[in-house]
Amino acid sequence: MKEISLDLKNLNDVFPENFSQEQIAKGKTLFLKKLAEDSHRFYGGKIQTAPKAGVFGFNWFNVWYTPGVSKISTTIRDNNDASFELSNRGNLVGVVSDSTRVLGDGNVTPPGGLGVMEGKAFLMKYLGGVDATALCVDSRNEKGENDPQKIIDFVKMCQHSFGAINLEDISQPNCYKVLDTLREECDIPVWHDDAQGTACVTLAGLINALKLAGKKIGDVKIAMLGAGASNTTIARIIIAAGGDPKKMVLVDSKGGLHTGREDIKADPRFYRKWELCQATNPNRVNSIAEACKDADVLIALSKPGPDTVKPEWISSMADKSIVFTCANPVPEIYPYAAKEAGAFIVATGRGDFPNQVNNSLGFPGILKGALMVRARKVTDEMAIAAAKSLADYAEARGINPENIVPTMDEAAVFPTEAADVAMQAIKDGVARNIITRDEAFEWAQRDIEYSRNMAKSLIDDGYIDVPGKDILQNALKWAIDQVS
Repeated sequence: MKEISLDLKNLNDVFPENFSQEQIAKGKTLFLKKLAEDSHRFYGGKIQTAPKAGVFGFNWFNVWYTPGVSKISTTIRDNNDASFELSNRGNLVGVVSDSTRVLGDGNVTPPGGLGVMEGKAFLMKYLGGVDATALCVDSRNEKGENDPQKIIDFVKMCQHSFGAINLEDISQPNCYKVLDTLREECDIPVWHDDAQGTACVTLAGLINALKLAGKKIGDVKIAMLGAGASNTTIARIIIAAGGDPKKMVLVDSKGGLHTGREDIKADPRFYRKWELCQATNPNRVNSIAEACKDADVLIALSKPGPDTVKPEWISSMADKSIVFTCANPVPEIYPYAAKEAGAFIVATGRGDFPNQVNNSLGFPGILKGALMVRARKVTDEMAIAAAKSLADYAEARGINPENIVPTMDEAAVFPTEAADVAMQAIKDGVARNIITRDEAFEWAQRDIEYSRNMAKSLIDDGYIDVPGKDILQNALKWAIDQVS
């Protein structure tokens, strides 16, 4: 068995030479899952709390706590906005979930979401220079049903401790009511990353993919498989960015969304889906196979694959077709199979394939931008500004069919995105703190460099242990055995 490197850069080359592309793809998925389990057990999770102020002598305890801290309490009492400067609130996000729709695993119980929510906190700190806390809550009522009002009440009660709230992995239709209510009733940004974040990065990828294909967003026919929080918001954001709703078809598990869907119309909880029923699919297309015929774009966020999207659907699409299959942890069709079926550009949600269209490119920079100007909300215009920022950044350094969006290791993309979002917040009139774009960029860049340098120092100084090679090799051996 070949040895895998600690940086995992040789992940595609460590499987046996006689493995097919499908075996390698499955093997990588299994390896990453097994390595995640063993590494999380090794570290006991991936986030900790550490002070950012110093203790230079005994009496500094009296500064950071009583009696000195009394002055902080009374100052904030008299001006609540002072909490953004005198506490960590101005750079702190609460990651809130009831864990009812986690990745492709569905309802994993409230504590089952901790791995993902800690992961969001990890990425916010490392990529965006933002502190975050995982808050997995039980939204069940006395009947055992998940009640969106419980999440709404929880966020409204705890909002005073945070500069922003990141909603995550809340099942539909509850997610619509939770987001729309909190956006209006909270005095800080409330952002649903599965919906708005995924929409932002998908739009960024679509902008550049269309440039490479020589097509315009208002002209293309778009088929969308899945009509959950992600795809319904993607559709709404694409329309806001210039897409033609009459040329869009969304298909859920019961068929196409259109004005004949009485099941959606009859349930007021699905008001966002009904809005799309009224705006899209005037010909009442009812199947994804039919929707894909001559379509320029397929965007799938549905059941994890790899057999959810059929090669023949892609083969029936228009010339230079664009295929985004972004289910996690396994795309609806593997990129190699989509390419064999005729796709011009293929994107997934995973970083071990080309063109990772994943919300991790969005939320660290977007929330940093919102926090810096102390925004009261994240508007749709701010999300579109972030998408254009990501697309422009990638285009400036060069794009091609295998590289349409930035990657997470391009550090400069995040302060650029944060600055563009901050400026849009000011333009939209939702910012408390007015700064220039240069100030925003320098602020974000400084905080991101601080976070990355701190993480490096903790490793260099031995406070973060390096996993032994046995953890990597054992995970690889297990994955190879499973697919052999």
